[in-house]
Amino acid sequence: MFRAIKIFLLTLCLMFSGLTLPMGVRAQDDVHALVDALGVGGFPEREAAIRALVASGDSHVSRILQQLSDGQLYVNSEGGPVLVQGGTEDEPTYSDPISGEAIADLDPDMMSKVKINNALRTTITTMMSQLTLLSPDRSARLAAAEGMLKDADPTNLDLLNSALSAEKDGEIRNTMEAARAVMTLKSDAGIEDKKAAIDTIAARGGRDALTILTTAMTTAPDDLKPAIQAEIDTINRDLALWDIVQNVWYGLSLGSVLLLAAIGLAITFGVMGVINMAHGEMVMIGAYTTYMVQETIASAFPSLADYSLAFAVPAAFLFTGLVGLVIERSVIRYLYGRPLETLLATWGVSLILQQAIRSYFGPTNREVRNPSWMSGAFDFGGLVITWNRLWIIVFSLVVFLALLMLLKRSAFGLQMRAVTQNRRMASSMGIRTGWVDAFTFALGSGIAGMAGVALSQIDNVSPNLGQNYIIDSFMVVVFGGVGNLWGTLVGALSLGVANKFLEPFAGAVLGKILVLVLIILFIQKRPRGLFALKGRAVEA
Repeated sequence: MFRAIKIFLLTLCLMFSGLTLPMGVRAQDDVHALVDALGVGGFPEREAAIRALVASGDSHVSRILQQLSDGQLYVNSEGGPVLVQGGTEDEPTYSDPISGEAIADLDPDMMSKVKINNALRTTITTMMSQLTLLSPDRSARLAAAEGMLKDADPTNLDLLNSALSAEKDGEIRNTMEAARAVMTLKSDAGIEDKKAAIDTIAARGGRDALTILTTAMTTAPDDLKPAIQAEIDTINRDLALWDIVQNVWYGLSLGSVLLLAAIGLAITFGVMGVINMAHGEMVMIGAYTTYMVQETIASAFPSLADYSLAFAVPAAFLFTGLVGLVIERSVIRYLYGRPLETLLATWGVSLILQQAIRSYFGPTNREVRNPSWMSGAFDFGGLVITWNRLWIIVFSLVVFLALLMLLKRSAFGLQMRAVTQNRRMASSMGIRTGWVDAFTFALGSGIAGMAGVALSQIDNVSPNLGQNYIIDSFMVVVFGGVGNLWGTLVGALSLGVANKFLEPFAGAVLGKILVLVLIILFIQKRPRGLFALKGRAVEA
């Protein structure tokens, strides 16, 4: 009791010691006096000085308390002001904690550290939390509120209540109220207060709330357990529904990747009837093109590094399209009508391209950095949505719609559809089917290159990148209907969702096998897939 009265009286003395000075001078001198008081007396006096320093409201207080906690404050053993030690251990320097002005001609042997114990560390942490909760910086207050929610120390309940009464920001208030509710559950508050706290935590929802309530269940009194269990059951039901929605989202995300990888294969396979086993390598080349563009821009134009994907997309499309055109003109054009030879030839081309990449870039993965606008994630209800996946979905739909417009609104698209439906009739009408085949293959390869740009943001860029998607791409094309873009879209999204729902029960490998079996059974009933192309040649 005597110790508490002593600390209280010392705090009052420190707070009002400068009332007789002029206002302009007193504020600065008051803070200096309060800082110097940290080096006087024992731990009780130091605690009083800390509380008085916080009560002053000076903007330097938070930094000074951090320096005290880090052991950077020193005082002359013969008396004098408290100073901040810097420099090195062999050549220390000292400066004023308020102004930062260097203090010269001090003997380091005469300087001793301002010591603190565990109790003072706790006091400093509490005081710094108070300062942060009342900070004018919104992000600092939000971080402090989230820290309070994580620690949930009931001893900070009064501090949190005082900060909550002054808080106007809705998000910060919600976080503070949740922290107060968790603290209330850990405290010796009454049953009614704890029931209200349970309602507050349950309204927040999510797995964090479930963890808090489950932990509280173990120590809760018997008359409170039914209310906690009811809220736990409600949250579990909500989470089960959100898990289903999350799986659908993951499936759509995977489906968008399959759509990008398969859409070029769909038009190539549909128009030319070529089973292109090198299609995965076109995806790989697009990913490596992205890597090269990013490295070039980062070294030559670092200010544009965050927008490197805007340059990588057209570069990948043009380069892989050119590679596809060369492959078609040099290899595939001589093998039309011979599907087995075409399959073997393109497989050989895929091995050559893989080895070429290994020889030039090496067998190890290459890092393609995500730009800032594709990094991180955000919560939408109970969903966790990553920005890179969201942008890939948007990119996939844009590519799909652009290709659809090309096929429906351009002369080249009209010729391509004519060759797909009846090659002989199209040739008799003057369409150069050979060049349609060549540019169709180049277009499909270019789209595969753009798929590589997207995949570089979510997968390892390696010589084996394309092989991870080639089988799934063929399944999408066959399931949706050869050469039909809408079928490719529906097939990709359907297979993506099916994979994500099967994986938790069967595992990734067995899930793919089950999907393959289901597609085989489906093809037995509908050999032309979901959306079959119409035309005399197709139906022959």
